[in-house]
This record gives sequence, structure tokens and C-alpha cells, in this order.
Amino acid sequence: MQIITLSDTHGKHGKIEIPDGDIIIHAGDVTSMGRKHEVVAFFDWFASLKHPHKIFIPGNHDFFFEALPEYEILKWIPPGVTYLNDSGVELEGLRFWGSPITPWFNNWAFNRLPGEDIRKHWALIPAELDILITHGPPRGILDKTVGDELTGCADLLNSVRAVKPLYHIFGHIHEGYGMYKDQDTTFLNASVLDEMYQVRNQPCTFEL
Repeated sequence: MQIITLSDTHGKHGKIEIPDGDIIIHAGDVTSMGRKHEVVAFFDWFASLKHPHKIFIPGNHDFFFEALPEYEILKWIPPGVTYLNDSGVELEGLRFWGSPITPWFNNWAFNRLPGEDIRKHWALIPAELDILITHGPPRGILDKTVGDELTGCADLLNSVRAVKPLYHIFGHIHEGYGMYKDQDTTFLNASVLDEMYQVRNQPCTFEL
């Protein structure tokens, strides 16, 4: 099973070369400011990809998905596209869970305060899981900014350590692009734009 992952396209999806594969995963920030026309443009592009399965979650720039109730959002989702928001899906025998939540920063979309406000989202992550998709990184893993600041969520890290998914895919911190593997989980920061919002990185590909 060939899986393609990317994140933080911010409306520049048309400039990115997408490899062939069986499943493509977008880990959020599909738009620049979450406007409706940006969402429509993303859906037109994403739905046109030839991958049999397409999964995405929103990110902190994607206000459109936070402003509407779930039943309204689902009307916008094209056929063949799976939208995850603190929810899961099983495809080809693989179990996925996705969440757009990130620690509070400048009142962006899907921000949550430290403590119970954010922990209640991570508590929803199921124990039996192959691939976890979050917009933001866990604390200390591919989360360092150009200012040398660690920006990931410590509570998310605790949940990942407990659940032990095979893969944890995220983005949000553009300069954290890359892969890190420990004894339980492979972590992928799949941000394709750099900190200057220029296309810099290739989508990450792996087999499972």
C-alpha cells in the first residue's frame, strides 16, 4: 500500500508534483485564510487526483471548516474524499484517525487552550490505530521553529506514546519538515512549504 502525505499547501497545491499511490493524506492548512473560494479550489484539485483514497483534515488557517456545523461541511466534501475531524476511518484494512486541533496561538482556527481544553481531543484517539493524522506536531518532534522554539503539544505526545500508532503524520511547523522514527512510531512532518510560504519540499511517501 503506497501512501502519499503532504501538509500546509496554503492554496499552492497546483505547484506541487504529486507521486502516484494508493492513499493520499493532507494534514491541514489547505487554504491561506479559510475563504470559501480557496476551499472550492482545493476540493477541485484534491478530488481530481487519481489516488483511490483521499483523506484530509483542516488546519489552523482553514476557518471555513470551523465556522460551519459538521452536517453542512459534509455537503461540501466531494465523492471519494474523506474528511476527518476528531474522527476515524478504515480503508484497505488500515485504521486512520485525524484531528485539526493545535495549541492556542493568535486565535487561529481549531486552537485549544492548554490543559483539559486540548486533552479532551487527544483522549478521543483510539487505541487500535495504524495512522494518526494531526495538524500540529507533538512536543519535541519535528516542531522546532527558525527561532529555535519547540512549539509542539506535550499532551499530544503523551497520547501518541500511549496509543503507539505505526505512523503519525502532521505539519503546521513548516521548518520542521522531515522524518523521525522511534521504537514504536514513525513521525512525518509533511509540510511542503517553507517558513516563507514558498514551495520547498516534496510530499512524503511510504509503504504500509
